[in-house]
Amino acid sequence: MKRIVYALMATVTGLVLLFSYRTSLEPEPASALADAPTAGGAAVAPPTTGTPSESASPAPSSAASSSASAAPAATPSSSSGLADGTWTGQAANTRYGPVQVRITVSGGTITDVQVPQYPSESGRDQQINSRALPILVQQTMTAQSAQVDMVSGATYTSTGYRTSLQSALDQARS
Repeated sequence: MKRIVYALMATVTGLVLLFSYRTSLEPEPASALADAPTAGGAAVAPPTTGTPSESASPAPSSAASSSASAAPAATPSSSSGLADGTWTGQAANTRYGPVQVRITVSGGTITDVQVPQYPSESGRDQQINSRALPILVQQTMTAQSAQVDMVSGATYTSTGYRTSLQSALDQARS
């Protein structure tokens, strides 16, 4: 008799735990992504949906992307080797969509990081990236290089971010 009681209690406990487990999270509204916190003065741009020219065309060359801020022929800083200007890395394709990073360099130091392109198709993409991108931007501002840690739960975005950031840094060094 005791075995039956214990078996029933274990079954009921298991069912309660099973039904109380949250299998999915509610998607955040798009406005929450645009209001994502920024770190160190770095901005994370809202998703670029509806602009086919930006997502369909290849990344602009360093001369085209740097002409808006400064000439790429600026003397690089002796410590970092980065030329002043705005540099856009090539979009890195990930499983969930492309990730592209744009950096602004002043005095050989990365002063601004923007992410004009990142996965934002689903509410889950928006939720992941609204948390991961500010962390990646903060790490970039601190490290002043592409040596940033992966963000747990955002492996594909982190990998694409690092690839595009390295591309932008390579352009700033050449």
